[in-house]
Amino acid sequence: MSNMVTIETKPSGDMSAAKPDLPAPQAPAGAPGQGLQLTDRAIKRVRSAMAKEGVSPEEGGLRIGVTGGGCSGLSYAIKFDTRPRERDRIYNFDGVRVFVDPKSFLYLHGMTLDYEETLMRQGFNFINPNSSRSCGCGSSFSS
Repeated sequence: MSNMVTIETKPSGDMSAAKPDLPAPQAPAGAPGQGLQLTDRAIKRVRSAMAKEGVSPEEGGLRIGVTGGGCSGLSYAIKFDTRPRERDRIYNFDGVRVFVDPKSFLYLHGMTLDYEETLMRQGFNFINPNSSRSCGCGSSFSS
């Protein structure tokens, strides 16, 4: 399942930092942060969606990545995966596992995944300090 998402640049108030199951990846010098963060709202939403989709939290998890394309050159990809791949960075957020491939991690280190549900819209927001520009449609970015 692959969804289009909106990019937000505002800071979020309730964030839960996670320690990776593997040794912490090193961000490039001068990077604003290392690893990933999920807000409590995002963790809750991912957990309920995994249960609905029948994805085992012990083996599967949420795959977050970056693909080429979109108005600004890069697009976020988000889907469930039944297990991590060999070179994935694996993060555990209160029982919710997140998988990130090495190439995507270059664009996602320091990022926060939030979930917003209002009368106007609902969905995941990628709050990414590595994004230098986003497009009007809100689903792509450039670094």
